[in-house]
Amino acid sequence: MSSRWTIRLLCFFLSPRKARNTILKETVLLNERIRAREVRAIGEEGEQLGILPLREAIRIAQERGLDLVLVAAEAQPPVCKIMDYGRHKFETEKKNREARKKQHTSTLKEVTLSYKIADHDYQVRLRRVQEFLLDGDKVKVTIRFRGREMQHQALGAGVLMRFAKDVAEIANVERDPRQEGRTLFFILAPKKGVTKERGEGKPQAEAPATERTEATP
Repeated sequence: MSSRWTIRLLCFFLSPRKARNTILKETVLLNERIRAREVRAIGEEGEQLGILPLREAIRIAQERGLDLVLVAAEAQPPVCKIMDYGRHKFETEKKNREARKKQHTSTLKEVTLSYKIADHDYQVRLRRVQEFLLDGDKVKVTIRFRGREMQHQALGAGVLMRFAKDVAEIANVERDPRQEGRTLFFILAPKKGVTKERGEGKPQAEAPATERTEATP
């Protein structure tokens, strides 16, 4: 075994998963790199060409200006497809990039307010919550009590229920109201099918977007 392959094998077993996956992607077998006496060949349009000697399958691919790519090494005989491998690789990478752009990792946002919040401030926080939900994020709505305000937990629960009712069309209550110390909170999760891609028709809020918004009592 050459020193080059020895180094690649060492990298495979010692490197992180991402590096190993990169090595695997680079080891696609095509044309003369395929090690088989005969293969089951598939044409570029998906037509079956039958079982052919490897050299014959390579010749057919080269006459068409294409590559013979191994697609099922475990089969007996191995299955190969005639294709433009460079174009196939480019289109696959392009699709993967577009898929990653569309992916959105859901994060937990938080809106904090007082049970005595004024209606105007409530509407501002409501629009902020709706914006987070439409972006595909979960939202933790928290009522914070100070000093003797702890005796008004029922009023705080009422504010949370008002939030739940006002966003019922786009969100579900993922976690029921729960008390932790001097706070009362619940978590809202967006319903499937109501989220939209970032940057497309996003509603404007009166305050800049932040992960936590404090309300003035």
